[in-house]
Amino acid sequence: MVDVWGSHQRRPMSAAELVRRLAQQPATERDAELLATRLAHAERLGNMGWAEWNLHTGAATWSDHVYLIFGRDRDDGPIHLPDLAKHVEPGDHGALDQLLWSVVQGEEPVQAEFRIRRGAELRNLRVVLEPLMTPGGPEGVHGVVQDITGRRRAERIMSESRRQLLEAREKAAEERHVMLALREAILPEPVGCLDLPCTRIAVRYVPAEKTANLGGDWFEAAALPDGRMLLAIGDVSGHGLPAIAHMAQLRHALIGLTMTGEPPNRLLAWLNELVMHRLRETTATAIIGHLDPASRVFTWGQAGNLAPILVRDGVAGPLSVPKGVLLGATGDQPYGLTSTALREGDVLLLFTDGLVERRTRDIDEGLALATAAACELPGHDLDAGLDRLLTGIGGPNPEDDACLLAVGLGVGGRPAGVRP
Repeated sequence: MVDVWGSHQRRPMSAAELVRRLAQQPATERDAELLATRLAHAERLGNMGWAEWNLHTGAATWSDHVYLIFGRDRDDGPIHLPDLAKHVEPGDHGALDQLLWSVVQGEEPVQAEFRIRRGAELRNLRVVLEPLMTPGGPEGVHGVVQDITGRRRAERIMSESRRQLLEAREKAAEERHVMLALREAILPEPVGCLDLPCTRIAVRYVPAEKTANLGGDWFEAAALPDGRMLLAIGDVSGHGLPAIAHMAQLRHALIGLTMTGEPPNRLLAWLNELVMHRLRETTATAIIGHLDPASRVFTWGQAGNLAPILVRDGVAGPLSVPKGVLLGATGDQPYGLTSTALREGDVLLLFTDGLVERRTRDIDEGLALATAAACELPGHDLDAGLDRLLTGIGGPNPEDDACLLAVGLGVGGRPAGVRP
């Protein structure tokens, strides 16, 4: 048999050399050469080799790749079957003993896995042995030896990756539970609609589908001592517990400042000072408005938030916004103030940008979808209407949370001045 590895350099023969040598040989020699070449390729690709041990003489024969698997010099010859245990890890001697006992006692192939030391490296082997039977019993053993270290290493990596992924999912679920519980404690969502003077109000907090993207969206709707109503909505930048903590500070500050009776643009200026000096490296959007139930005038200002949508007689469209920059962006820009006269049957929808912004679509497309869906908001059943609106725009945002606040004028609320 021709040594395709080269007699001295021990390197694979090049394709050109192999073709040249085969062309110079008789057909039978070429067939044998091709068979040997294919066998050598198969051994390398499968990282396996073959071995035979004679049970009577003790003689052993190995293919070249078995020497490579064991890290053994070919001049040292193969390892005899009784000496194999010296090369196997002590913890795997039982597996080897069972393998050898089974092969000499039976007639069917048997297999086992055990580990060997190749220098300082631990290798995983899979060995399949088959008895070479004669009328007098087994004469020898034929075996296939395969190095499966890479496979077992990959399995361990996959197992560890699955374990880490499971732990990460469990941790994320726990964190999501904690953050949602914290949000609920800071900003409890009312059941159904709020019953305020001459209005029906429904709100929604829609958490992001991804745990890490729970953020600082908030709303507020409350009757003020002078008979007006505070309607506000906003979004603090960032995600996770820091954003929720900043949201709590901003919202609680607004509730306190509202008691001064100052107009919304003045409240926004004070909140901007708070963000600039106490919530550094944070920005926020907001709409703050006062609704007078008697005159039905909504007086409001905004800080970088998308315009509210007004639904009147089945037609929806955004309000014209007064000037106003993000809270925390600058300290020298005044906030504008505007008034919107509302009518009985009107529906006003305030929302944060998580409702319409999606990574997979342009914000104008999201706004168009929200505006079209808002046309179907019925003043008499705002709670169910918000559910349909969320479905109409594609459901919850995977990347960001959102708040919605819908106000229906003169629909089901208490008359002005009547206390609960």
